[in-house]
Amino acid sequence: MNEVIKTLLEHRSVRKFKEKELTKDQVKQIVESAQSASTSSFIQAYSIIGVTDKEKKAKLAELAGNQSYVENNGHLFIFCADFYRHQVAAEMEEKDVSATLETTEKFMVTVIDASLAAQNASIAAESMGLGICYIGGLRNNLPEVCNLLKTPERVIPLFALVVGYPDQQTEKKPRIPFEHIYHENEYEQDAAAYKKELDVYNETISAYYKERTGDARQDTWTAQMAGMLEKKSRLYMNEFVKSKKMNLD
Repeated sequence: MNEVIKTLLEHRSVRKFKEKELTKDQVKQIVESAQSASTSSFIQAYSIIGVTDKEKKAKLAELAGNQSYVENNGHLFIFCADFYRHQVAAEMEEKDVSATLETTEKFMVTVIDASLAAQNASIAAESMGLGICYIGGLRNNLPEVCNLLKTPERVIPLFALVVGYPDQQTEKKPRIPFEHIYHENEYEQDAAAYKKELDVYNETISAYYKERTGDARQDTWTAQMAGMLEKKSRLYMNEFVKSKKMNLD
């Protein structure tokens, strides 16, 4: 097993960091690693906003659900879906590309490009001995996030990535078994087999929580997911994305 695979398999989210900022060189290496990710048709439909201003970090932490590690970390990266530069490029070439930029397909491209770049950034950071945690809570209130970050039309902050020097030892959370994730040639739709595999995974997750919390928590994965998905959230998203002139078809 090579060092890259070891780094990938040892991933865990870190939510407590030492009071030590990343150097400019570290930030540059992480961003350049992100830029090296695959991108659809060379479109590079994303941007990264690094937030170092303490007041802005504190406000973003509040908007993300009062998550302290959004404020206290080595560096805060915000990954954005971005077609603003493509609009500018089209104006430079005297072309009208609005109809294309506003399609669902191109919106998917921006989200995929940003996600691929972010994962490259995460792997780069972890290979440097740093810890990371993705923050989807920014989408709790994107209008305020956009106002705070001064993002233009056709730019949508998707999620944050906090990076820093770990100040806690976290356990690796068990993932769904390989056999349940990987399908060969066609999608496995045997419901009985699915339920059996999920029962086994439930036992694994329950044991994980039980050991981690000293018997205080023993919930299963299926109960956790069903409970979360039963509650609708961020219902403003469709109209918000459209207001940014994206995903209009």
